[in-house]
Amino acid sequence: MPKGYWVARMDVHDLDGYKRDYVAHNGAVFAKYGAKFLVRGGTFEANEGPARSRNVVIEFKDYDTALACYHSPEYQALIKARSPFAQGELVIIEGYDGPQPS
Repeated sequence: MPKGYWVARMDVHDLDGYKRDYVAHNGAVFAKYGAKFLVRGGTFEANEGPARSRNVVIEFKDYDTALACYHSPEYQALIKARSPFAQGELVIIEGYDGPQPS
């Protein structure tokens, strides 16, 4: 079964509030759903299209678990806590387990 991923692109306009009210509390939720950060901020180069200040990719064991984490009451509360400090896009996508280009 393919893994599931969150791909988030955020503009954080109050880093202190974001860290205090969102980042400091999201670990328990992500641990509950077995989330693994593959990208968490970091240096980037935007080669096509508009960029956001923060990029995050989180891996889950499967797509259903990625959805369950997002829709959980715990994470929905974190969205409300995050919203005064950051705006952006988050997509939940199923990974690909098929053949690769040769």
